[in-house]
This record gives sequence, structure tokens and C-alpha cells, in this order.
Amino acid sequence: MANSKELVQLSEWSPAFTEELLPVSKQVSLLFHISYLCLAKFPNLERLLRKRAVETQMLFGSSEALLLKCVGTSQNLVSSLFPMMILAVEKNKPTLAIKFLEKARTWIHDIIKDVEKMVTSYTEHNENVATTTSDIITEKSNTEQKSAQLSQEHQEMEKTIKELDKKLAELGENLEKTQMLINAKNQELQSHIKDVTSKSSGLGILAAIVPFIGAIIKSIYDAATAPGAAEKTKALQSQLDQLNSEKSRLEQQQWSIQVQKMDFHMKIAKLEIDMGSIPNPHHLKEVQCYLTKIQQILIQLKNLWGNVQSLLETMKQKTFVGQDLVEEPDFKEEFVNSIQCASKIWSDFGGSCTKGAQIFKIQSKDAYAFLEIDPSSLSDIVWQKEYDSVMAQLQEIKVFEGGPAAIKE
Repeated sequence: MANSKELVQLSEWSPAFTEELLPVSKQVSLLFHISYLCLAKFPNLERLLRKRAVETQMLFGSSEALLLKCVGTSQNLVSSLFPMMILAVEKNKPTLAIKFLEKARTWIHDIIKDVEKMVTSYTEHNENVATTTSDIITEKSNTEQKSAQLSQEHQEMEKTIKELDKKLAELGENLEKTQMLINAKNQELQSHIKDVTSKSSGLGILAAIVPFIGAIIKSIYDAATAPGAAEKTKALQSQLDQLNSEKSRLEQQQWSIQVQKMDFHMKIAKLEIDMGSIPNPHHLKEVQCYLTKIQQILIQLKNLWGNVQSLLETMKQKTFVGQDLVEEPDFKEEFVNSIQCASKIWSDFGGSCTKGAQIFKIQSKDAYAFLEIDPSSLSDIVWQKEYDSVMAQLQEIKVFEGGPAAIKE
């Protein structure tokens, strides 16, 4: 087999991506809910917002189907491709392995195309939400009571929001600095892992079919690597975990302040509604941000599958084309062990995709039940109760914790 270093292309993608997907998808539905309440007395805008919310439901339903397809492809790798690769090595039948590698590349090609379409759908939907936000702002401007003076209470809340914006700006700067440190430490860890896997045939094979950096780290702990390799890996990972922990702390603090801002914006909106003015669609603008985050997760998913597709092609060329596998019995044993380990990792990835699909399923149905109620029919007491419930759910959200390499022994 060619130098395994040529096969190593690690990804920072984590199979535990659902930890990030869950809060983001909740943020979208809850912010839609608040926006819906804000437009209770403006039926034309309410209908327009309802349309966007329904589009989001449908998009989440399609996202569920996409992740279930990822589950199916992961299962095909585990139940079909990997056993055939083992058989090809044990029976010295490289043409059999090549056949199934090509079939797997076809599966993955289809997945990539589907993800690309979904990413495009999110782009188009986000543009529609942006247009709706703009329409609301225009309508607000056309109907604004020019002579109305801001109340003292209104002015005080605007002042508080500006103070919160300053805190958010400071947190943003700290997050940016922390992310730069994380990126640098990730590069250092990547370089170290590539060096370790290049010196171990078994780890090199595993890295060629499992592009998850966390899984390779765990394998380094379990394998008999060069002296000091596991210790250095642990040290680098510990440093990275600390940075990711600091990032999570800052992000949670950031989210807490954002929720405070939402509350003040909503109080201002209530004052504007009482004056007969259309409230500013601040919450709808936030919806766009979180839809973009979901889109970014899908882009990472597309890049992951693209990476796997390239790795399988490299595996085919370096391992099964023009080589007599019978002459390398030690390689066969390492290969089989690595494939068996890879099967477990890909099974876990499929499980994560299943959880992700379930999140989209719940969000596409239960989370939009508020659309069944006409907000203009709510009494002030019921309206306030509905709003308090949404705010309580927003406050309970925990942002994504930890980093992609945070896989322990």
C-alpha cells in the first residue's frame, strides 16, 4: 500500500452535530412565534408571515428527508461496502472492492447533489424572509404616526438596548479572538495527527475512510502508537477543549443578552401596537440569522460527503489498483481491523443523522402549532401568557457546547 500519509484528510465535522442543530432550529420557530404575535393587529402582514413560517415547516420536512438519506448511505457503507472491502482483501479480489467503491461513490454523489439543492432552497427561503422583513418595514414607514412622540418608557428601553448592543459587541470581539486561537490549535492538532497516522499503517487506513478528527484521536489513544504520541495528542486536545469551553461560555453569555434584547424589543413592540403602529420586525431579522446557521451545517455536511468521496477514490487507487494483496498478510489484518473500527464510527454517524432528522420532524410539526391560532383573537391576558411562554423557552435554550475534537477516551 502507498504511504498512508497520502490518504489522510481529516475533517473538523463532528457526528454530534445535532447538539448544534437542536437549539438553532428551536430559535427559528420561537422567533417566528414572537413575530407572529407582534403582527396580531395587522392581518395582511400576519398572512405574509404565516406564509414564510409554513415555508419553513416544509423546508424542515425536506431537511428531515435529506438526513434520513444520509442515514441510509451510512448504513450502506457499513452493511455493504465495508464487508465487501474486507472480503476483497481476504480473498485477494481487488476488482470486487473497486466495483463496490464505485457504487459507494455513486451513492455519495447523489447525497452531495441533494444537499446542494437543499442549501439552495435555504438561500431562496432566507431571501424570501428578508423580503418579508423589508415589506413590514416599508408598511411601518407608510403608516407611522409622524407626530407621535416616544414615551419616556420607550426612550429608556431604547437606551438599555444600546447598552446591551455594546456588551454584545465586546462579546463578539472576544469570540472572534477565541475562534482564532481555536483555529490555530486545530491546525496544530491536525498536523500532529497526520504525522502520527503517517507512521501507523492501521491508523492511516482508518483515516482514509473515517474523516472525523475526533474518531482518529480516540483511535490514537487505543492504538500502540509511537512513544509520546498519545500524550501529546491528549495535551493538544485538552488545550483545544479549554478553548472550546471558553467559546461556549461566551456564546451562552451572548445568547442570554440577545434574549434580554428580544424582551425589550417586544415591550417596545407592544407600545407601538397600542399606538396603532406596526412594530419593527427585529425578531424576524434574527430568524434569518438562524436559518443561515442551519444552512451552514448543511454546507459542512456536503463538504463531509465530498471529502469521503475523494477518500474512497484515493483508497481505490492506492490499495486495490495494481496491487497483489496476498503478498502483504500484515496489511490484511490491519486493514480488516480498521474497517471494523470504521463500521462502528459510521454507525454512530448514522445515529446522529437519525437524531437530526427527528429534530427536523418535531420542528416541522409541533413547533408551528401556533399558526393554527388567530393572534388577533387573543385577549390581552392570553396574548401576554403566550408571549411569556415563548420567552421562557428562549431563555432555556442552551447553545452548542464543546468542539468537534471533544471525544474522550
